[in-house]
Amino acid sequence: MSEYQYYEFQAIDRPLTTQEQAMLRNYSSRATITSSRFVVDYSWGDFKGNAAEWMETYFDAFLYLASWGSHELMLRLPRNVLRLETAEQYCAGDFASARARGDFLVLAFRSDDEEGGEWIDEDNDTLASLLPVRAELVSGDLRALYIAWLGCAQAGELEDEDLEPPCPPGLGKLSPALEAFANFLRIDDDLIETAATASAELGVTDGAALEAWVAALPEEQKTSILIRLVGGAEASLRGEILRNFRESHAANTPAAKSNARTVGDLLKAAEGRANERRRQEAERGAREKARRQREAAEARDCYLTSLAKREAQAWRDVDALIATKQPKKYDEAVVLLRDLRDVCVRAGRHGDAVTRIARLLEEHAKKASLIDRFRKAALL
Repeated sequence: MSEYQYYEFQAIDRPLTTQEQAMLRNYSSRATITSSRFVVDYSWGDFKGNAAEWMETYFDAFLYLASWGSHELMLRLPRNVLRLETAEQYCAGDFASARARGDFLVLAFRSDDEEGGEWIDEDNDTLASLLPVRAELVSGDLRALYIAWLGCAQAGELEDEDLEPPCPPGLGKLSPALEAFANFLRIDDDLIETAATASAELGVTDGAALEAWVAALPEEQKTSILIRLVGGAEASLRGEILRNFRESHAANTPAAKSNARTVGDLLKAAEGRANERRRQEAERGAREKARRQREAAEARDCYLTSLAKREAQAWRDVDALIATKQPKKYDEAVVLLRDLRDVCVRAGRHGDAVTRIARLLEEHAKKASLIDRFRKAALL
């Protein structure tokens, strides 16, 4: 399979200017460039730009896919919605990292599959499925960061005795975007489910409480919000307001069910969960196999009972099928002979079946293809 690489950048909070689009065009004559998007792929050659620098300057999201198994996602957020210190609690290795540049925080996530060999569609919607994760982070939902931390643990970038960062609520019920995020980073489901046992339920935003909270905001803050909204800050403003609302109501959030766990404890518990899941799956598989075998045996018994009632005619049918000298009819004759043999065995007349089959062998000894079929069907 030839090498294939896919690059996609998205501008969310601010569209690219005409001048910026023209500048980006210098890096590729093939790329699709709009005020909100830069997309290019390569079967030969490499990307000429610097994704990290572009994220710091122009874009809010970046996706990279390679046919040899590399997945990379970068998200840029305003620093006023997520503190670097908070991000660094979760982004603790090469698998997940965080850096501050000017007014922005850039989160980078990378997963490499040694087996590789995956198919990548040119008309790719992967980034579209992941973009809501950014909005969730902006609104104060830290589940994506915790999932990324699990990826660091899974990748062996943490020590067994390292303690987990704060486990956010709602880990047991992920949004579609977070599920896509976990799959994109290849985070083990058993590890996520294990971690979720200490995660409180995600509270639903109370409309009345939100209305009361907004009404109680100082007039100067309300004015500032309106000015920012008119000035075009709508994309990040909603998330920022929700984050502030949630932080102000943090006291109402149920506490985690246990103290911080170590990396080693989580990995060991996830392995135990995986073993138990495989055991249960094996038991279900065995029960299903036994059920199918039982149903097949019952159906076979009913069929043989029916065949026994017309046994004499069935033996004549065997003779007629063989007389056609047609390969397909030979196959039908062999199947019917096996059934008749089983009818005789069930009735305690195995010797009768042996005698009849021996007679057929003697009569048709020169029909090599028929005799070969008898041999393969263990009728000799």
